[in-house]
Amino acid sequence: MVEKSIIRADEAAAMVRDGAVVHVGGFLGCGSPDMLLAALLASGKSNFTLVCNDTAIYDPKSGRTTGVAPLILGRRFRKVIVSHIGTNPETQRQMHAGELEVELVPQGTLAERIRAAGFGLGGILTPTGVGTEVEQGKQVLEVEGRRFLLELPLPGDVALIKARKADRAGNLVYSKTARNFNPLMATACSLVIAEVEEIVPIGALDPDQIHTPSIFVDYLVLSDGRPEGGSHA
Repeated sequence: MVEKSIIRADEAAAMVRDGAVVHVGGFLGCGSPDMLLAALLASGKSNFTLVCNDTAIYDPKSGRTTGVAPLILGRRFRKVIVSHIGTNPETQRQMHAGELEVELVPQGTLAERIRAAGFGLGGILTPTGVGTEVEQGKQVLEVEGRRFLLELPLPGDVALIKARKADRAGNLVYSKTARNFNPLMATACSLVIAEVEEIVPIGALDPDQIHTPSIFVDYLVLSDGRPEGGSHA
């Protein structure tokens, strides 16, 4: 089994081009690759389209942020495709000011659109949103007397994901609910960079515990910043 390259966060950010469609794992910041996001912010690149569950948390009073929120504050996105923006008032401000395009997608539909991209499907049929504003501009199909919306896949240029552990081949194990969108995004993007907390030798992971197989992962970044894996190698 071929070993994956272990790189620094800034090297990973250099691989993300301006204007890319970037999938970012996480749910309000839980399971988000914080080092990769910080490096992307520091790179100065922008004009991204973000695919994420949400735009994370920003508290103007305390200045607290999680997940992708610092990139929202830094105005690095031209568009976000998310299930909600209610915990980030800056996202709302930019949307109302016409500075940011926001596409709100029901959470289950968002997950299925990402899955469709990863599994080579032409789209998914869902009853969610039928008869509401969500239906506008979309194809409606009737199946056995029921109306469904055709929702199209959401492929990405780059997935920035977070895992608890990886082996040197790039097989990934996530931690509990921090798994969230990460496994789906790993299948849906052309380039997949995984930030991991620990790297172990090939063969050290129980195959039954692997959530994302190595075939979907291109590069590993160790969360503590050691480019060669340090004592975890």
